[in-house]
Amino acid sequence: METLDALEEPARCSFCDREESRVRKLVSGPGVRICDQCVDLAGKIVDEYRGEPAPPRFPGWETLTDEQMLDRIPRISAVVDQVEAELRLWVRELRRRGVTWARIGAALGTTRQSAWERFSGEE
Repeated sequence: METLDALEEPARCSFCDREESRVRKLVSGPGVRICDQCVDLAGKIVDEYRGEPAPPRFPGWETLTDEQMLDRIPRISAVVDQVEAELRLWVRELRRRGVTWARIGAALGTTRQSAWERFSGEE
């Protein structure tokens, strides 16, 4: 399985796409990274919209050209793949511990059968 650290490209913020060398701090989570600047922006958005519906669009979209957005699509897709791989590891560990497909399905908000079909590896 490929991890975030194993990527050939420099580490980037999953939100603003800045490289690690262009930010003060880059925090990694399961399949995502966020820079200090995006954390600050997220805090401002939460404060501004507290108790109201969140804005429906990514705040930076207006500043991006179509080409810049298209260039980010493969990186976003790679993040999806990384999160899916991480989820599979978690499910595999839960199964190793003897957790039932029913409990895993419930945790995922799906049925036992759907969880089994998605993660069992059996055809």
